[in-house]
Amino acid sequence: MNIVLIGYRGTGKSHVGRVLADKLFFPYVSIDKAIVLRAGMSIPEIVELFGWPGFRDRETVEVREISVWDSIVIDSGGGVIERPENIELLRENGLVIWLKASVPTIVKRIEGGIDRPALTEGKSFTEEVSEVLERRTPLYRSASMHEIDTDTLEPEEIASQIILLWQKRSERSL
Repeated sequence: MNIVLIGYRGTGKSHVGRVLADKLFFPYVSIDKAIVLRAGMSIPEIVELFGWPGFRDRETVEVREISVWDSIVIDSGGGVIERPENIELLRENGLVIWLKASVPTIVKRIEGGIDRPALTEGKSFTEEVSEVLERRTPLYRSASMHEIDTDTLEPEEIASQIILLWQKRSERSL
């Protein structure tokens, strides 16, 4: 069984994912990094050339391939929940954990980052985060099996909580 981390940018998926993988001796896989590696270009370049739908198509290809692996930690990328088929695939062999944070925390963590193009046009960064998060929250909630608020927790604390959830789930499936 895999551990799948979902959530908006800046909620801790990458950092927590690496800590978790180290603690469990699991491989860590970032879907976004897999997309970039296969495409041979950055996410902003992919979006500029193919638009967000083209990026989402690539994301679904990676989800399809990665979700069949076993005993890995998957950093899904913030928008993986935009397509229901992605969640179906990730849930088949995965414990899906929603890492969430407040808008001020997210903005503080990722403001000034250049690795992602805007998701909305003509908005301030805080407005964009708030608007996209409002739209995606029901999707994250319905996709997840558990939720962890990362606002006040260190990555090691979050990883420890996830390991307990994973152990309980693993015991039930024996």
